[in-house]
Amino acid sequence: MDAELNLRIAAIEDLFEKWSGERPTKTVLMPQSGSNRKYYRLCSDKACAIGAVGENTRENEAFLSFSKALAKAGINVPAIYGIDKEKDVYLQQDLGDTTLYSIIEKDKGKRLSSTVKGLYKKVLNGLFEIQQKGRNAIDFSMCYPRDCFDKQSMMWDMQYFKYYFLKLAGIPFDEEKIERDFDALSDYLSEANCKYFLYRDFQSRNIMIDADCEPWFIDYQGGRKGAKQYDVASLLYDAKAELSDAVRNELLSYYVSKLKPNEMPTFLKYFYGYVLIRLMQAMGAYGYRGYFERKAHFLKSIPLALDNLLDIVDNHFPAIEIDELKRVLVEVAHSEKLRRISNENRLKVKVFSFSYKHGIPTDLSGNGGGHVFDCRALPNPGREERYKNSTGKDPDVIEFFDHYKSEMTPFLKAAKEIASISVNNYRKRNFNSLMISFGCTGGQHRSVYCAEQIADWLRKSFKDIDVELKHTESIAQK
Repeated sequence: MDAELNLRIAAIEDLFEKWSGERPTKTVLMPQSGSNRKYYRLCSDKACAIGAVGENTRENEAFLSFSKALAKAGINVPAIYGIDKEKDVYLQQDLGDTTLYSIIEKDKGKRLSSTVKGLYKKVLNGLFEIQQKGRNAIDFSMCYPRDCFDKQSMMWDMQYFKYYFLKLAGIPFDEEKIERDFDALSDYLSEANCKYFLYRDFQSRNIMIDADCEPWFIDYQGGRKGAKQYDVASLLYDAKAELSDAVRNELLSYYVSKLKPNEMPTFLKYFYGYVLIRLMQAMGAYGYRGYFERKAHFLKSIPLALDNLLDIVDNHFPAIEIDELKRVLVEVAHSEKLRRISNENRLKVKVFSFSYKHGIPTDLSGNGGGHVFDCRALPNPGREERYKNSTGKDPDVIEFFDHYKSEMTPFLKAAKEIASISVNNYRKRNFNSLMISFGCTGGQHRSVYCAEQIADWLRKSFKDIDVELKHTESIAQK
């Protein structure tokens, strides 16, 4: 940790003490996402708060100004407890760890429950209030880096997409024609009413849900004047949320019903154009954060974004002449190369069975071998002649272990609990290799059975990892 960062952490701890009257007993760095800001959770015996360390002074000032204005307008945003302008740090309300996205993850796939759809509608109510009240409450001179999502801002986003996504994808395009299409699309979108407060990154990870199931809003420091359609598009086409077409249409209809009758046709006319530019901006971010900054979780969003893009190019493409851009986007949406590349940094869990006579398998990744479980204390079918030519994959041996569940079940349960700690931690830290090995005397029965059970459990429990199973003894490989 460098000296400058130490000073900033000390500054937020001082702010915490001034606010709470106590020195924090814990100061813990929270997981980072797309930005370079660092957030710390500070806790004492009686209170908790979030300390923000931001290196961009103007961005910090925008967030603090917007927070004050939105709170005064009655919007659920974090309270600001203290500011140290010299150190570029501030202390804000701790809203917990439950985001709209974390709730979606626990729901049953794309068929969202009525409870979660109800949450989405509350969020859309909040967005409508932010847009309406924000246009009068916000001091737009504080916006950074620009006070309006205008033609220039749109061109920046499309250039971001071109250089950090298109070129990385190896999709050929005519430079002059695509620039002309960028120009045409930005002119078209500029026709919409752009006088509302545009949140800029209105997606499920930036919406906190409190104990009363009320939404709170964070990370709006990039806000500026803009069209209502952009933030609605950001929420409904949030790649990781994986909303179905039916749910998305229901929520879009709900939002549109809040508009004045004369606003509805205009809103819908430009909506999918804003979906398109939002998707291009998001894919540019996935390319930049994933390939240049080596943050693998951004790469995992690419196939989900491609599915959303496919829906737009097939069903909702704007009715304007941007033929080269459409051709390129169709190719992107159907690119198998992109779908493969996005999986390159997935966590790969290699599960082995082995014989202690021949030694623990070598970890070729260089990570030191991971977890090794000794199965030799388990009941051994190898002592009986009838199992001599069988392995832990065969029905007779599986039936043998079924008679010893009192010993096998707690062993496997413990192995699963230990493995899940590593899998969850490694995914968060963007590691791409974990090795789990099971050994017994001959590498034929107990170790093979356990390796098969764990590999099957991993595949069912973690959909975003790759599992490779290998039995090192020749008889077990058959």
